[in-house]
Amino acid sequence: MRVSLWQSLLALCACVLLSGSVLAGEVQVAVAANFTAPMQAIAREFEKDTGHKLLASFGATGQFYAQIKNGAPFEVLLAADDSTPAKLESEGDAVAGSRFTYAIGTLALWSAKDAYVDDGGAVLKDNAFKHLAIANPKTAPYGLAAIQVLATLGLSDALAPKLVEGQNIAQTLQFVATGNAELGFVALSQVYKDGKITRGSAWIVPAALHEPIKQDALILSKGKDNPAAKALLDYLQGPQAAAVIKSYGYQR
Repeated sequence: MRVSLWQSLLALCACVLLSGSVLAGEVQVAVAANFTAPMQAIAREFEKDTGHKLLASFGATGQFYAQIKNGAPFEVLLAADDSTPAKLESEGDAVAGSRFTYAIGTLALWSAKDAYVDDGGAVLKDNAFKHLAIANPKTAPYGLAAIQVLATLGLSDALAPKLVEGQNIAQTLQFVATGNAELGFVALSQVYKDGKITRGSAWIVPAALHEPIKQDALILSKGKDNPAAKALLDYLQGPQAAAVIKSYGYQR
């Protein structure tokens, strides 16, 4: 029986599609809450460019650490610090040598009210507000950085009674956005895009006022044999991801 050219082309296309579906996979990723918006943007491009599907969970790095130690199915971690990934690597819960810094975060003092926060952060010293929101410094690196800023400015004792803690930086932003706190320390990426503050008013905190917020990523033990996990880390180090990361106010 003679096979037509059209039938041959259909068979070839079917083989290509089948091959793509076999090669494409999915990866479960734990992502620091401050990196939510850029990760969502990167995920769309990653899936389009590689065919792999990214399943992301967003939260506090400290909480992710506990979940990973208790057997959570995460294959990749994008932390809000560098110490947690280093600890997981040293404890044998990650692929040795896969760790790298994907972003250096920037802290911002933010209010949902226009012109409420000045460019120099003098609003803190004025102390005319009722509540100042920060992320839990025990589990969220941006919360720890906020505590360091207050200490550096000599305001720890004066402002301690006014602190309201969010479980993570996303909840901290919510406290301020809803007016439950007049202002709060958040990740710049949450209120910044393409060179400007997207809403309210903010003071971009000088990096010299706190320890660097180096954010590391690595492949966890559960992802050591998953090509999609390796593909994601490669993608995060590429130019497309770098452009997105920079647009949200991070350094590389």
